[in-house]
Amino acid sequence: MTGSHNLDKACNTLVHNLSAVIRAQKRWRMAICSIRFMVSLARLIISKRNSCQNSGIFKPHFLTTLDIEPSSSFHHGENQTVVPCSFVPCKDQTALTEMVKEKDLLALRNFGGVQGIATTLKTDPENGIHSHDQEVSRRREMFGANTYRKLPPKGLLFFVVDAFKDTTILILLVCAALSLGFGIKEHGAKEGWYEGGSIFVAVFLVVVVSALSNFRQGRQFDKLSKLSKDIKVDVLRDGRRLKISIFDVVVGDVVFLNMGDQVPADGLFLNGHSLQIDESSMTGESDHVEVDSTENPFLFSGSKVSDGYAQMLVTSVGMNTAWGEMMSSITGDSSEITPLQARLNKLTSSIGKIGLAVAFLVLLVLLIRYFTGNTEDSNGMREYYAGQTSLDDVFNAVLRIVSAAVTIVVVAIPEGLPLAVTLTLAYSMKRMMADQAMVRKLSACETMGSATIICTDKTGTLTLNEMKKTKFWLGQESIEDDSSNVIPPNVLTLFHQGVGLNTTGTIYKPASGSEPEISGSPTEKAILSWAVSQLGMDMEKLKQGSTLLHVDTFNSEKKRSGVAIRKKADNTIHVHWKGAAELILAMCSSYYETSGSTKSLDKDRDKIEKIIQGMAASSLRCIAFAHKQISEEEMECHNAERTLQLKENDLTWLGVVGLKDPCRPGAKKAVETCRNAGVEVIMITGDNVFTAKAIATECSILDPNQQVSGEQVVNGVEFRNYTHEERMEKVEKIRVMARSSPFDKLLMVQCLKQKGHVVAVTGDGTNDAPALKEADIGLSMGIQGTEVAKESSDIIILDDNFASVATVLRWGRCVYNNIQKFIQFQLTVNVAALVINFVAAVSAGEVPLTAVQLLWVNLIMDTLGALALATERPTDELMQRSPVGRTEPLITSIMWRNLLAQALFQISVLLTLQFKGESLFNVSGEINDTLIFNTFVLCQVFNEFNSRSMEKKNVFKGLHKNRLFIGIVGITIMLQAIMVEFLNKFADTERLNGLQWGVCIAIASVSWPLGWIVKFIPVSDKLFLNCPKSAKVMFLRIMRLFNRIKPSSSRLGIGCGNARP
Repeated sequence: MTGSHNLDKACNTLVHNLSAVIRAQKRWRMAICSIRFMVSLARLIISKRNSCQNSGIFKPHFLTTLDIEPSSSFHHGENQTVVPCSFVPCKDQTALTEMVKEKDLLALRNFGGVQGIATTLKTDPENGIHSHDQEVSRRREMFGANTYRKLPPKGLLFFVVDAFKDTTILILLVCAALSLGFGIKEHGAKEGWYEGGSIFVAVFLVVVVSALSNFRQGRQFDKLSKLSKDIKVDVLRDGRRLKISIFDVVVGDVVFLNMGDQVPADGLFLNGHSLQIDESSMTGESDHVEVDSTENPFLFSGSKVSDGYAQMLVTSVGMNTAWGEMMSSITGDSSEITPLQARLNKLTSSIGKIGLAVAFLVLLVLLIRYFTGNTEDSNGMREYYAGQTSLDDVFNAVLRIVSAAVTIVVVAIPEGLPLAVTLTLAYSMKRMMADQAMVRKLSACETMGSATIICTDKTGTLTLNEMKKTKFWLGQESIEDDSSNVIPPNVLTLFHQGVGLNTTGTIYKPASGSEPEISGSPTEKAILSWAVSQLGMDMEKLKQGSTLLHVDTFNSEKKRSGVAIRKKADNTIHVHWKGAAELILAMCSSYYETSGSTKSLDKDRDKIEKIIQGMAASSLRCIAFAHKQISEEEMECHNAERTLQLKENDLTWLGVVGLKDPCRPGAKKAVETCRNAGVEVIMITGDNVFTAKAIATECSILDPNQQVSGEQVVNGVEFRNYTHEERMEKVEKIRVMARSSPFDKLLMVQCLKQKGHVVAVTGDGTNDAPALKEADIGLSMGIQGTEVAKESSDIIILDDNFASVATVLRWGRCVYNNIQKFIQFQLTVNVAALVINFVAAVSAGEVPLTAVQLLWVNLIMDTLGALALATERPTDELMQRSPVGRTEPLITSIMWRNLLAQALFQISVLLTLQFKGESLFNVSGEINDTLIFNTFVLCQVFNEFNSRSMEKKNVFKGLHKNRLFIGIVGITIMLQAIMVEFLNKFADTERLNGLQWGVCIAIASVSWPLGWIVKFIPVSDKLFLNCPKSAKVMFLRIMRLFNRIKPSSSRLGIGCGNARP
């Protein structure tokens, strides 16, 4: 009874469920009919409206309709609307976006799965979308472009306001305002505005020039940032694999993803194998996510492919992706502080403190002299009488003194040093782009100049990466051209499978019947080209006759790839392996002879190894093929996730192909240039030791005239198995590392850094990322490099050429050298200005230069001087010096020698003019003041030439090539002439006659022979003036020397209060 009751109950439940299903189906049908009616009506209305307006597609950007059919209808093809393939139907972008963002599998099933969405988007998974511009434009208009809104760049006004935040500038503005007010009150609006107004104009010029410079560099950094984000991606359009910009990807595109690529948009997994995605940039999770067609087909823009390969269907682009939303709120910061800038900021701070101390002493001395009645006005009358001088006069005099002290601080603080770094880095970055190197991190420019060792890849960097098959061995016999007629049919079939199905490359056969287009890596292209042209392989026929069961993708660690396939004709399972010849040989126990039969490798293994070694010694890359037919039972499950483990032993050797990759024409010269510059080059390659030695000898990494020792060439596994002490002992002797893994490269970089070297590393693969990050300078390849490698690097070598690496080294040294030139030039002015102002203030109670004059000197010294010296191009002499290294002082003993000689000369001349100028030249005090100002500026102009080279005696060599330098010097002299001859009231100067100009030029020109003579003086390698005590002793000696000079009766201008009658 109980069983009968349960059966009745089950039947009733089944009937009830069936009736519920039928009712649900009826409701669905009614809903579908209603939706179709409304959609048809809407289409009719829109069609009428479009025809009236004679427009293309009419739609709001985000408010779009959704053309969805139930999955059952989709699969059975009932009542599907026929739409021309070139027309893109409107989609509900929000629904698609949210589905991918939320990884909503239920919503995906409601859409009809990935295939349903592809059909709705009018995308053919096998051929992609149409490639004509009209189709792409329609999709871009409908779904948006693959770009994101960026925050507006900082405008000129921002940099102007930022420049006004400088404390000394603000103090000067306050002084100028007070001076302007008192001047107008005392002398009236017509005459009283000169002093305060002149300071306002001078400060404004300094601020605007600085702001313009920073604004220009900011714009340049923005342009470089945009270039670095313009990634090239492979898409499928009209059945052809095309390489396009990431910004040109549209919804509906089929995108190829390989290991190391960045996912260009949100989308869905179409097909592929072993796809592992790094979503850490989106989620912060470091674990890689497995993506497949069933459990997790969702792909996010901005994530990286860590393993495997696939094709994806793009469903959302640009601002409709999570990555686009996130990036639109981020602005690129071009204010990166490099290590050199940090050192210069510290130097600037130290000099600024000295300047503040000197300014405070000057302020103190001038105030004491004023209030004790030891100062006189321009009429020779005593300025201050206790209880008699009006408060306005006292305040005006104190204001002039404070202004003079503040101006000393402005000149003393070398704020031009950070500006010079910015200018030279920006200039170098622009020039390096023309020389095929794109800088991603500013610090790399200067660090590269200190590099002592470059670890470089072989393929594509030292070689052309243009592979071509030159040798093919089947068993122990070399097969020449027309291979398809020589190879036995059974072996030929296996080669077709091993090449055509175990590859990431693609073959497109144009309808015109012309040559097939082969895409993929250079190695894959060479092998596929050989198989098509000489083995008669038909890729389409192969794919139709076989089913891929599992793919073990290639990476630089395993150095091989494998596939398991099932032949549809006889349902047999075959495993094919392809990769490094000696590794594949180690997996084999037998081999195919030219007769088509198999033979054991026991006796002939050594012979085949010698064949491989002979090919490798001829600089050939050896790629071998192996095969094994297996049973269903042997396709064992490896773990709980049902990951298949391909058979890796007891295989049958098919043959080996030798690919020739010739050396780049300029590689040998570039290596020799680096070695002459004291920079050693180490080649780290995945090829075997014989190929590596052959290429290294051809590129001059190994000396062909010397016997290669065992310590110079090592295998990666050998280096890895050394003890730490052995590695540290031998690492500096290694010149070639063969069969290396990414871990071996990382280990070598770490060892070299521990030995004190500044290491530059080239890399192109995803697994090279740790070594690129660990190195002092990471250099990724722009053509073959993956996006992961590029993001881990500091500089991208756009043409993958080692000659460009040598060029980066030249520019790195040039940056460092240009900064040192400017430091020498600016510190000369700082030392001279500080000593002159301090001695004059202590001795005569007055400073020799007005605030406006000192601001003018500051302008030409900081901005124009930086522009002139920071834009020198690299010379051959730079590559004949030893590397700078980590611990080299920024200011060398040579620089101290040069700058102290010029500073002492300027101090001596200008103080002589200060105290004896009127009597020597029989001129008035006003003319003498102008002579001092003019001579001081011209001394800086002449010293600019001396600063072009710190060691070479001929400072004019190559001057004609630097038109910018000549132009800046010409502009400086012209502006100085205008200041002296025409802007007398503004600059507080008097016009000079021809003889007086000649005297100024003659005095200043002594800088040239003095600089030439000084360079004969040998200097110690130890840092001159390396301790404060030495500086203090020299400063006291200078003070004692000038304190003996009696002040003359001449009175020179005091700061901004130097009004002329």
